[in-house]
Amino acid sequence: MNDQFTRQAQDILAAAKEARIPENVKAFAEESVAKTRDAYTKINAATQDSVKAVEEIVLAAQAGAKSFGEKFLHAATVNAEAAFDAAEAMARAKTLPEVARLQADYFKQQLATASSQTKEFFELSSKISRQTLESMNSAASKTFEQLKKVG
Repeated sequence: MNDQFTRQAQDILAAAKEARIPENVKAFAEESVAKTRDAYTKINAATQDSVKAVEEIVLAAQAGAKSFGEKFLHAATVNAEAAFDAAEAMARAKTLPEVARLQADYFKQQLATASSQTKEFFELSSKISRQTLESMNSAASKTFEQLKKVG
C-alpha cells in the first residue's frame, strides 16, 4: 500500500512538471500584479503627501498656539506691572481722596486695557483658527483629488 501511494505521488509530480499555465491566465496574473503595484504606488504617494500635510497643519497650529501664549504672557506682564505701579502710587499717596482717585484711574485704565486685550485675543484666535482650517481644507481637498486618481 505504501508503494502504491509513492507511485501515485510520483505520477502526480511528473504530470505537474509537464503542466503548462495557459497564456491567458499568465497574462491576467501579470496584468493584475501591474495594476495592483500601480495602485499601491499612487496610494503610497498620496499617503506620504497626507502625512506631510498633517505635519504642516500641526506646525501651523503649534506656531499659532505659541503666538497666542506669548501674547497672553505679555498681557499678564503688562497687567501685573500696571497693578504694581498703581499699588506703589497709592502707597505714596498722602490723602484718602488721592488714594481713591489713583484707584479709580487704575480701574479705568484696566477696563480700557482689558477691552483692548480681549479684542486682540479674539482677533488672534480667529486668525489662528482661520489659518488652521484653511490648511486642513487644502490638505483634505488635495488628498481627495489624489485618491480619485487612484480609483
